[in-house]
Amino acid sequence: MTVITRYITLKTAGHGDVLDITSRIQECLQDSSLQNGIATVFSPSATSAITTLEFEPGCVKDLQRLFDEIVPPEREYFHNARWGDGNGHSHARAALLKASLTIPFVAGSLTLGTWQSVILVDFDNRSRDRKLVVQILGE
Repeated sequence: MTVITRYITLKTAGHGDVLDITSRIQECLQDSSLQNGIATVFSPSATSAITTLEFEPGCVKDLQRLFDEIVPPEREYFHNARWGDGNGHSHARAALLKASLTIPFVAGSLTLGTWQSVILVDFDNRSRDRKLVVQILGE
């Protein structure tokens, strides 16, 4: 087995910004020359998360609205009281989705469903420069 690590850098707008990173992961996979295995995408951040979604404007808005309803930004958060940075909701939202996702690949292609895209959701309350880790294990 071979392990290859690549990085994806991007800018986000924060505030629930949703970015489709599927093609960037596939590029990392193609650059690796590996044909079969697993690719793990990790966001080393406490205020962003990785998941899958049909990347279409309605689904994106539904996801953003869902988080506004279940973890509203205007609520009082203990994190905000301690640090004063106003992003307590960002941490709670990111914890619900998680920081990484593992996807099998076969014949050099990610095995995603027809409408399934890999997305990064940046919940922070400001724009950020993000650097994702893509670790590819395979042969």
